[in-house]
Amino acid sequence: MIFLTSEKKSKAIAIITALLVMLFFYTAVSKLLDMEEFLRQLTNQALPGWSIAPLLWLIPISELITTVLLLIPMTQKAGLYASAVLMALFTAYMGLVLLNVFSRVPCSCGGVLRNLDFKTHFLFNFLFLMIAMVGIYIIKADRNVHAVK
Repeated sequence: MIFLTSEKKSKAIAIITALLVMLFFYTAVSKLLDMEEFLRQLTNQALPGWSIAPLLWLIPISELITTVLLLIPMTQKAGLYASAVLMALFTAYMGLVLLNVFSRVPCSCGGVLRNLDFKTHFLFNFLFLMIAMVGIYIIKADRNVHAVK
């Protein structure tokens, strides 16, 4: 990525940020607008019962905080890290399900992803994890170049 111009890096970060903002804002709002459905989806997951109530609020609030971090230039790097952490957690959980660590494969999430099978949803999450990681790499590489000058 060092060979990219500063302008191209800025455009790449803008595209990456826009994709992540759309993903996290959409998923957070859809959960908050239909909490009953989100609760049903969480209850159907291979999660301990005690974790359902905290996750009902923790997940959409984390997604909204990540969205805000991504939108503010000063906190964009933190937003990219938060995006990567959230996507790593979601992807790891789905990976464990696909590896049959749990006794059953739960249904997929709601919204537009409802129509994806579990493997395709895993790949979707993995793609967004990689997008966040590329964003982190670009910002770190750009800052390292500026530090050397």
